[in-house]
Amino acid sequence: MAAWGERLAGVRGVLLDISGVLYDGGEGGGAPIAGSVEAVARLKRSRLKVRFCTNESQKSRGRLVALLRQLGYDISEGEVTAPAPAACRILRERGLRPHLLVHDGVRSEFAQVDTSNPNCVVIADAGESFSYQNMNKAFQVLMELDNPVLISLGRGRYYKETSALMLDVGAYMKALEYACGIEAEVVGKPSPEFFESALQQMGVEAHQAVMIGDDIVGDVGGAQRCGMRALQVRTGKFRFVHMGDP
Repeated sequence: MAAWGERLAGVRGVLLDISGVLYDGGEGGGAPIAGSVEAVARLKRSRLKVRFCTNESQKSRGRLVALLRQLGYDISEGEVTAPAPAACRILRERGLRPHLLVHDGVRSEFAQVDTSNPNCVVIADAGESFSYQNMNKAFQVLMELDNPVLISLGRGRYYKETSALMLDVGAYMKALEYACGIEAEVVGKPSPEFFESALQQMGVEAHQAVMIGDDIVGDVGGAQRCGMRALQVRTGKFRFVHMGDP
């Protein structure tokens, strides 16, 4: 087995997942994972470029950064690649007006987006807002469109909070795909475009970067398909992956 120095030769940049790598969310904002605050600080003192790449869609990027700073991390909003701002760019570029099935905590990210007379649906980790009524309304909007467009902020199956595992947006995305007979466009990991955007913002090529995450599919697999190296941590959802998971 190759030594770590050989495996990481030529690495100039590190992409860090947030949930399950830096902290576990939960009551009171959650808790940092042991050693992660110090690890981020050490990376930032090194010659490596560091960027945070997350599928967080229950909090705005500003609110997420404020929470992480409160937990002790040296992080700024400009260092975070998140799906909601990326989705807003896509909506504006394509002239799409979304029906939003999102958490109230991230709704502010869409404040400058026209949501009148929707011609698409944007779904995110809406938490308690994933009611039958709200899911059915998203279904109805899609079924009334000649060319239905469903944009999903990530497609994770579940994530870990301090108290328990929590269903993620992917389960609800799949329900709408099945009911409407369509395929969602994923904005966030493991979308290649999302990783490429993070690399561009960091200023390194894929072969010069390593992704560190707890999700074998979204973090590790997605990064490797883009030509990056990837490491899976033994925190977050790592210990809960079942043999049936891809």
